[in-house]
Amino acid sequence: MEFKSLTNIETSFRQIRLFALVFICLCALVTGFAVWNSYSFAEKQRQKIYVLDNGKSLMLALSQDMAQNRPIEAKSHVKRFHELFFTLSPDKDAIEGNIKRSLFLADRSAFNYYKDLSEKGYYNRIISGNINQTVEIDSVKCDFNQYPYKVRTYARQLIVRESSLTVRSLVTTCRLLNATRSDNNPHGFIMEAFTIDENRDLQTIKR
Repeated sequence: MEFKSLTNIETSFRQIRLFALVFICLCALVTGFAVWNSYSFAEKQRQKIYVLDNGKSLMLALSQDMAQNRPIEAKSHVKRFHELFFTLSPDKDAIEGNIKRSLFLADRSAFNYYKDLSEKGYYNRIISGNINQTVEIDSVKCDFNQYPYKVRTYARQLIVRESSLTVRSLVTTCRLLNATRSDNNPHGFIMEAFTIDENRDLQTIKR
């Protein structure tokens, strides 16, 4: 009788140890899951940015890896330069304002083109002839496989005179360098070795 009692006690201890081990394992799993879930939630929250809209309401935005957006920023940078540099109106202050803003986006190679055109009287003819010039960007090709990034831009110039509309083909090339972002250069690029490869008449429409 005594031997049977000891056997029952030993069996009970084994069961208690088994239950304790199972309980500890379950606690560890629950704790691990809770910690992992907490870190995942915190990471998702760090990707959210709340922007104050004119001091009135909060707007939710999502943060992104900056490198993922660089190709888009590069094309936007080049497009903005062409819009400023080649969009001209018969107003001296407007021309100088656009050129000044465009030169923040490029190195001295762009300034050399501006200086050459200015010395040839190109801008004075725009003003005296009451000519409006705009540019339409067809495509911007960027090669991000090597640095500095090579860029080729295809565009059309529309030159509007009182008696005619001239459409010109414009093809330019440059290289893009990373630069510090600023109010004048929000995309953080500088165009170097800017070259006009083609600028020829396509058609002239009489008005």
